[in-house]
Amino acid sequence: MNKPEIPMRLERDILGELEVPAAAYYGIHTMRALQNFTFSGIRLPVTFIRAFAQVKQACATANNDLGYLDAKRAAAIINACKELEDEKLSDHIVVDAFQGGAGTSTNMNVNEVIANRAEELLGGHRGEYAIVHPVHHVNMHQSTNDVYPTALKLAALKLLVELESEVAKFQEVLQTKEAELRNVVKVGRTELTDGVPMTLGMSFGAFADAVARDRWRIFKSRERIKKINLGGTAIGTGLGAPRDYVLKVVEYLRNICGLPLSRAENLVDATQNMDPLVEVSGMLKAYASNLMKISSDLRLLSSGPAAAIGEISLPPLQAGSSIMAGKINPVMAEASSQVALRVMGNDQIITLAAGMGQLELNHLLPLLAHSLLESLTLLINATRGMTEKCIPGITANTERCLAQVEQSNALATVLVPYLGYSRVEEIVAAAKKSGRTLREELIHQNIASEEKIASLLSPKRLVKLGFTPEEFEGINKA
Repeated sequence: MNKPEIPMRLERDILGELEVPAAAYYGIHTMRALQNFTFSGIRLPVTFIRAFAQVKQACATANNDLGYLDAKRAAAIINACKELEDEKLSDHIVVDAFQGGAGTSTNMNVNEVIANRAEELLGGHRGEYAIVHPVHHVNMHQSTNDVYPTALKLAALKLLVELESEVAKFQEVLQTKEAELRNVVKVGRTELTDGVPMTLGMSFGAFADAVARDRWRIFKSRERIKKINLGGTAIGTGLGAPRDYVLKVVEYLRNICGLPLSRAENLVDATQNMDPLVEVSGMLKAYASNLMKISSDLRLLSSGPAAAIGEISLPPLQAGSSIMAGKINPVMAEASSQVALRVMGNDQIITLAAGMGQLELNHLLPLLAHSLLESLTLLINATRGMTEKCIPGITANTERCLAQVEQSNALATVLVPYLGYSRVEEIVAAAKKSGRTLREELIHQNIASEEKIASLLSPKRLVKLGFTPEEFEGINKA
């Protein structure tokens, strides 16, 4: 059965004529981009589209207030921008995330959607552009080269605010778990081998402090991208834009988005150099590194549980195998590790894309934008997953933790300052030869009592820094 034909309209540009779906708010420039860039099928994120809509609204408002755009057209454009911001027109932003032209296809897609909707609001028809033109009116006093990076920074700033909030919650649940597990004694390990006694609370406290540093980094990273090049037009000289517009348009955007944006002191620099975005990505990579470490440690600590470490149990989220009945996998930690790897890979892409920009413009900005916004979105979602579905449900296998302390030589290091390294080595060797635990060997040789050993392994003793001579009173050196 043949599919019904889609009604089309004819539009024209410098290259000739092209049919566009009659119901589409986009136009011929977008249609050419759809024909040229069929690489990924990845659409622009909603956050980026909403930021673009706010940039266009700011430009239209400034042009109207300064007398460059008449009130009727300005009102229609502003209303169309608000509809785009509210996601009512997002389905018409259809260009591929990977595109040539430094983002021109994205800018023209936005321009056409806003123009056609404004045209419609004023009684016209899509594709006519008799009242509102995508370039002459919607793109007035703008270039892709100033609106695209401005929209990118605006979207990144909003996502950074959201990420900081999620990281703060992550830090809080880790601190809660630290307090909850503060009395569970376990073996601390170095190079995956038994080390010294510690508490599970200490492990989660270390996680929390690492995440606290990330929270601060993410907060500070916002400072790096608050300066924008809006008003700089093609290369940052402001060519084609009136001076009063250049000086005021950022103020309009600041009022619309509610973020403390400011015009860059050197618009040429801000147009061609993307190192502030590299710096932000580097801070995201640092957080990804900590997220991976935490996820990896949780997998190890919960491994087994019968045949490995098994000190903690992670909350069961889904069946773990299609053949091994009853198996539960640490899926949230594993998914978070994959997110961390992706963010690290994106950081390398962002670094190279910024460094490969040439002369007055970075032609790789679409790739950089996709990578940065993807990293931010992935980290927000992975952090939320860890906060809501992993950390709160973790429980300690207290008896197993204590049994591993008993079976290991972790207690030996506690005794080294008092008995000496060689003497403790002898005790450890004797325990291995006899088949006794170190605790049993100490009692057998009358070196320490049950009560003294319990005192040395108490959570209160383990969490304090260093030792005092009084702690070893009652231990027999002979």
